[in-house]
Amino acid sequence: MKKIVLLVVFVVLGIATLTAQKGSRGWGQNSDYGRMYNPNTVETLIGTVIGVERIEQNNKMSQGLYLSVKTKTETISVHLGPTWYLDNQVIQFQKGDEVRITGSRITFQNAPAIIVKEAEKNDHVLKLRNDNGYPVWSGWRKKGMGNRIGNS
Repeated sequence: MKKIVLLVVFVVLGIATLTAQKGSRGWGQNSDYGRMYNPNTVETLIGTVIGVERIEQNNKMSQGLYLSVKTKTETISVHLGPTWYLDNQVIQFQKGDEVRITGSRITFQNAPAIIVKEAEKNDHVLKLRNDNGYPVWSGWRKKGMGNRIGNS
């Protein structure tokens, strides 16, 4: 009987661990995705938002907010962060917005992309990561969603 109880406990713990991994961990600095942020490839670009998408990349990441930004030289995918965090911010993005994006240029799914550190719109700055790529939303749910970040 003890073996069955222990087996049930391990199964429940395993399911809880898998469930906990979905969500912000996939967006965290130590995830496979988070480790793609490289402070040595940080750049700033200015452009116009031509698309806004909510995408779930894989089963370890919660839904993310991605912009398609057209600059003078390219159209690039801009990865902001998890929608559960971004939906609670002062700054919201929509098609036609003029933006200034600072972040790490990466190759994602064989295409250029930017993992955003800061996004500016109408003189408001949304800080999403520190200089090393550490996300501001890490631990945010535990602290409570009352802290709105976005205006500078």
